[in-house]
Amino acid sequence: MQLLYGVVGEGMGHATRSRVVIEHLLARGHGIRVVVSGRAHKYLSDVFRDRENIDVHAIEGFSLAIDGEGVDLSETILSNLELLPARLRRNLATYSRIVETGFTPQAVVSDFESWAWCYGLNHRLPVVSIDNMHVLDRCAHPERIADPSDPDFVLARAAVKVKLPGAYHYLVTSFFFPPVRKRRTTLVPPILRPEVVRAVREPGEHVIVYQTAATNERLVPLLQRLPGPFVVYGMDRRGAEGNVTFRPFSETGFLDDLRTARACIATGGFSLMSEAVHLGVPLLAVPLDGQFEQELNCRWLARLGYGRWTPSLEEGGVRRFLEDLPRFEECLRDYPRQGNEVVLSCLDELLDCIAADVDAPDRVQTPNLGAYPAQG
Repeated sequence: MQLLYGVVGEGMGHATRSRVVIEHLLARGHGIRVVVSGRAHKYLSDVFRDRENIDVHAIEGFSLAIDGEGVDLSETILSNLELLPARLRRNLATYSRIVETGFTPQAVVSDFESWAWCYGLNHRLPVVSIDNMHVLDRCAHPERIADPSDPDFVLARAAVKVKLPGAYHYLVTSFFFPPVRKRRTTLVPPILRPEVVRAVREPGEHVIVYQTAATNERLVPLLQRLPGPFVVYGMDRRGAEGNVTFRPFSETGFLDDLRTARACIATGGFSLMSEAVHLGVPLLAVPLDGQFEQELNCRWLARLGYGRWTPSLEEGGVRRFLEDLPRFEECLRDYPRQGNEVVLSCLDELLDCIAADVDAPDRVQTPNLGAYPAQG
């Protein structure tokens, strides 16, 4: 089958997860055209360079303006509006290049990416959505997790709802298990890099810290007042200052530090949170301001006992988190760990349905889902 695969470029989590799925699709003999924006374009271009049956095309996507410890909403809106005309021209040029090659996809797969969805809509192709964001809209959450009167939740859910409406089916990746409330939706485990699936947990003494905003000047002094070694990624620094060691990002090095950490301090990003939970690493999560999806992840993390969350990093909160590590470790031992077999077999089943020209199922029926707890 010929497939158009869209990957949103904001953050690298979508790209690393999509790599796993694309590798599987290529192994199954599918031909693929990938459209992707941002840093994710270079990553996927390098990964699939010189591979057969796949081309990777750059598109222009939506970007977030990060200010300090959160999202600057006004700057995000202004910058994206300013760049909109040029982005539209470039995306139309990409559209023309794909059409001119004679590529005629039979279906679209989208990791929260709208360009490919628009292509599918325009050509009346079925779209399979694979992402974690639709947990906001297509699952039911307790009021303590997501109050339906909370304007932040209402806005976030509405934004997700209009992103890829009317898809053939939604595969929603999640490490927590709210009941599914909409048809054509299946909850599946997180997509993990093969290196994470193979990793062995060997807890040591250090705490790994992932900091996305290099301008956070409070972080290092705060860590230096706390006991034990800290390994910090994301601050664009090297070397050590007392008990704080700075490291440049490396997929291999970061994973090794994560699997051997006694705990992790990070934002509420889904990819890292999923990897920490899978490896059994307690997590103190600090969601970016203005990112309700991250706050939702954090609230579920705390509810399940896998760690704690806080709107801002404070010395007392970190100390209490570190004191409670045994309790979090005990809860994490019960997490239903899975590889990628569930989501990949679900996708295979959906593509078989599309090839057979049958209606989308309300829930995917692959036997692998029997090991996964939440399809209510």
